Amino acid sequence: MSASAPITFDAQIDEVNGQTIVRLPAEASAALPSRGQVAVTGSIDGHDYATVVEPDGNRGHWIRLDEPLASALGAAGTVVATTIVPAEQWPEPVVPDDFRSALDDAADIAQLWREITPMARWEWVRWVQATKNPTTRARRVDVGVSKLRDGKRRPCCFDLSSCTDPNVAKSGVLIGAK
Repeated sequence: MSASAPITFDAQIDEVNGQTIVRLPAEASAALPSRGQVAVTGSIDGHDYATVVEPDGNRGHWIRLDEPLASALGAAGTVVATTIVPAEQWPEPVVPDDFRSALDDAADIAQLWREITPMARWEWVRWVQATKNPTTRARRVDVGVSKLRDGKRRPCCFDLSSCTDPNVAKSGVLIGAK
């Protein structure tokens, strides 16, 4: 299957620690060009979206549904018709308020932040968010600004497959992934 071929499947909406997700069936994950993050466009039950499909730590993937989309689609257990297409361009990440504030306060790095790729901005956001510890998170925000001031375009050499949302994954494995 070519990297731009649509991947169509039915999947069940799931909830993991208050986060609404759709787990890709094994065949759909296998059709993606990477076991790591993959930028995609697509539709879920007729709702168009662009996002980054996340690895589940077991060679599979999952999609986070934001609150408006989750509300439109229904509760956990609802089966949704889904189509995804690997995208050449990454969508812009939602930068969390604490990191956004620090970036806004650091005008000297604004140009670098605009110049790095959306994929790199996703990595910065994931790195900041990949901890439940508020002290570690605050330190990562500060270190992130410092690294950007030093011209670093990526946060570090962290393992992209295990640096994920600690609310839905533990040690890089999606909670409840099989």
